[in-house]
Amino acid sequence: MQHQTLIIAGMHRSGTSLITNWLNRCGLQIGENLAAGNNGNIDGHFEDVEFLKLHEEILNNNSLHISGLVDAKKIELSPYQLAKLQGIINIKQQLYEQWAWKDPRTCLFLDTYGRLLPEAKYLVIMRDYQAVISSLINREFAHIDKKYMGRNCLQRMLWKHWRRSRREEKFYAEHAETYLKVWINYNEEILKTLKKLPADDYLVVNYRLLLEKDTEVIDFLKNKWKFNLNYFNFGLVYKSNLMSAARDIERFIQTKTLLVKAQYLQMRLSHYVRLG
Repeated sequence: MQHQTLIIAGMHRSGTSLITNWLNRCGLQIGENLAAGNNGNIDGHFEDVEFLKLHEEILNNNSLHISGLVDAKKIELSPYQLAKLQGIINIKQQLYEQWAWKDPRTCLFLDTYGRLLPEAKYLVIMRDYQAVISSLINREFAHIDKKYMGRNCLQRMLWKHWRRSRREEKFYAEHAETYLKVWINYNEEILKTLKKLPADDYLVVNYRLLLEKDTEVIDFLKNKWKFNLNYFNFGLVYKSNLMSAARDIERFIQTKTLLVKAQYLQMRLSHYVRLG
């Protein structure tokens, strides 16, 4: 049986859930059991729970946060975890001629997947660091906002008109640099993988322009990589009101060499973008 496997890779808050949802509507198998939605992604994360839970287990065993929002370079898999990963892949290959999965944590294990799935294709979703970090911080700050907005009328008014903006500024200052390090880590792993792959084995896209170029992505997957898909209008799953606006996060970064590194990395990755 000829297998076609697609690894959907991208940093958290880069639009990977949106694009995976869309590809599922186009007929791509993305997993039997998918992670439910929450306040961060109300339509769902579209993450295959088998991969997600194993990634979380590996991170936990390395004393890292299971969210995967880490800048660790060396993450060890035990022989048992490697065997479990191989087992998941083997079952997928037996069940499906074509399949894919998405979990941003995948970026932390791209070397391992490269060995286990040497014939896989890679759909990489790019989003700039300003937008990603803004989205991550906005998602976390929304929990604080919800708590205060649930209080009595006077406290809500004080929060909304006087305290919220100051607290938000402080929150950005406390978290922006940490998340920038995570963005750098993920995208360094992506760039390292792209350098090793033949040009025919990856497609790097900017999710913002899929409203204009969704047919080109489907044509590429169908004609170049031979996935059996049916076109579904990307505009029917895209919800602009769920896309948070990017803030200028650079003023919150104390270590300016991190900004230089992120800008350079973003420039390098942009050379691989074919759509967007």
